Amino acid sequence: MYRLFCDSNCELWHTTVAELGLEVIRMPYTLEGKEYFYDMGEHTDFKAFFDKMRAGEVPKTSALNEYAYTEYFEPVLARGEDIYYITFSHKMSATFNAMDAAIAKLKEKYPERRIMTKDAKSISLGSGFVTYYGALKYREGASMEELDAYLDELIPHTATYFAVEDLTYLHRGGRISSATKVVGGLLGIKPILCFDEEGKIVSIAKARGFRSALARLADYMREKGSELDKYKAFILHADNEALANDFAKKLGDEFGAQTVVQPVGPVIGAHCGPGTIGLIFHCSAK
Repeated sequence: MYRLFCDSNCELWHTTVAELGLEVIRMPYTLEGKEYFYDMGEHTDFKAFFDKMRAGEVPKTSALNEYAYTEYFEPVLARGEDIYYITFSHKMSATFNAMDAAIAKLKEKYPERRIMTKDAKSISLGSGFVTYYGALKYREGASMEELDAYLDELIPHTATYFAVEDLTYLHRGGRISSATKVVGGLLGIKPILCFDEEGKIVSIAKARGFRSALARLADYMREKGSELDKYKAFILHADNEALANDFAKKLGDEFGAQTVVQPVGPVIGAHCGPGTIGLIFHCSAK
C-alpha cells in the first residue's frame, strides 16, 4: 500500500484534495513579517492578500528544509506504507535539494519502504492538473509503477499558459529586465508565459492589453487542445474573478470543455502578482 502526496503549489482546492485522499505538503510564505503555510484555500483571504500587494506589501516565499520533509514522510513509512509524491517543477525552487536529502536518509532508515517522486514540470494548476488526474488513477487502484507510467504520458500533454496584468512582479523575481518592465508598462504590453519541457517558465508572446492576452490564450487552446471532452480545463486568477469567469464561459461555449475556475494562492501569487489569469488544458503536445 502507498500514500499519494502532492504539495500546496499544485493549488488544487481543499475540498478536492480531501475527496481525492491526498497528503499535502504545505509550502510557506511570509506576509508582513508573519509566516503562513498555504491551506489550499480553506481559510485564505485572497482579496486581502492581493490588496496588500497592490498597496506595496512584498510577500516572501521560501523553501522547506530537510527536517520538514522528514516530518511529512516518516510517519507514513513508519506505518509500513510507501510514498509517491507528485511535485511542482524542480526548476522553480531549491526546496527539492532538501527533499532529496531527506529521502536519502529515510531510505537508509526504512530500507524496505519505497519513495517515488514525479516532477510535474509545471506549477500552480498546471501541477494540479497532473496531480488531479494522477489521483484519479490512484483511487482506481493503480500500482506505483502504473501511476508512474500514466504520469509520464500525461505530463507532456499538459499545457499551462498565463498572462500577467502588472510586470512589476515578474521584474522583481528576475523574469524580465528593467527596460522591458518600463516599456511594457507604458505600452500596456502583457507577456504570455508557459512552461517548457524542462519545467522552466518561458515567455512566448506579448499582447497589447489584457483582453488581447486572453484571446491569445484561447488561440493556444484552439490550436493545441486535445480530448477537451475528456479532460477539464482549469482557469486560475489572482483576484480577477469576473474576467476569469467570463473567460471560462467563452471557453466552455466554444470548446464544450468542463471549466474549473480557482483563485491563485499566496505562494504563487507572490511571484505572478494580482490580476494574473492562467489556462491549463490537455494538449496534443507541448
